[in-house]
Amino acid sequence: MLVVDAHQDIAYNALCCGRDYRLPAWETRRREAGTPAALRRGLATLGLPDALLGRVGLVFATLFTAPYDRDDDSPWARLSYKTPQEAYRRALEQWDYYRRLADETARVRLVETAADLDAVLATWEPGVEIGAHQQGLVLLMENADPILEPAQFEEWYERGVRIVGPAWEATRYAGGTGHPGPLTRLGFELLEVMASFNAILDLSHLAEQACLQALDTYPGVIIASHSNPRRFRDDDRHLTDAQILRLAERDGVMGIVLYNRFLSNRWVKGDPKREVPLTVAADAIDYVCQLTGSAAHVGIGSDFDGGFGAESIPDGLDTVGDLYRLGDLLRARGYSEADVAAVLGGNMLRKLRQALPGAG
Repeated sequence: MLVVDAHQDIAYNALCCGRDYRLPAWETRRREAGTPAALRRGLATLGLPDALLGRVGLVFATLFTAPYDRDDDSPWARLSYKTPQEAYRRALEQWDYYRRLADETARVRLVETAADLDAVLATWEPGVEIGAHQQGLVLLMENADPILEPAQFEEWYERGVRIVGPAWEATRYAGGTGHPGPLTRLGFELLEVMASFNAILDLSHLAEQACLQALDTYPGVIIASHSNPRRFRDDDRHLTDAQILRLAERDGVMGIVLYNRFLSNRWVKGDPKREVPLTVAADAIDYVCQLTGSAAHVGIGSDFDGGFGAESIPDGLDTVGDLYRLGDLLRARGYSEADVAAVLGGNMLRKLRQALPGAG
């Protein structure tokens, strides 16, 4: 059974935090112990060795940029921008990081085509030595401002970007988290160009109005890579029941974020992690399944090390290698093996296969 994590900020951690993805999380923690940076970033949860041991065979890896907000001390200040040209350069730097990581690391492969995906999955077949397992990375652009104009998406697609989320906060393309608003004229144009390449549209961070417009107009594959039901965290960062139902009608999939602040209306950073047990994450998964009447529309989008660490994730999780434990909780609730496999990875794999070039 393979785990797919639909949202990890791997390049952000390398470029902003100096973290080496090739190291296990415990080694990153050892290196950062006692430093001011460790307090700001939190205890590392990501590391390729942990992921491979936990059968996390596929990750949607972000090209993340943030509009400049005058806070030069924010964890992501190095990836902030004042102009689209700056956003372009910040994203290109992350793209280059992933290219080098794959070139220099035999156990990492960039997934751009169906053949790439099949090659990664083949390393997880029964009987394959554990040392031969590979992790596939699918490039996801979180915030579309690095796309200088809609037609320029072609350049990013040629570089391997297969998923785009138009917003983080507000962008030139759409309203976003904390900034209500619709898709802009450029936003509608971008969706048209993306559809011509059969790219995956990521609804996470889109403002509610923009999200519903995208659901109504985008003809291609749709996911919400890292969004929770608003029933668990009542703010505009997450999806209302109406949005979830509309996503399911479009055969979309949403990835549950494993951040305590996004799983509770009461928990705040600094509270003990035991206040949000892993059962709450299973509750969120089950909520989507019960609402939509199916286990086909929910997966995992951990957002691990995306500005928080192990002390801020559900009790029962320590690193990315523990994601499979969600399957045990679902089995205890009576979910079938087929449904558990779908939630842990199969649903996101289904959407990816629908979008990758060369898929039958």
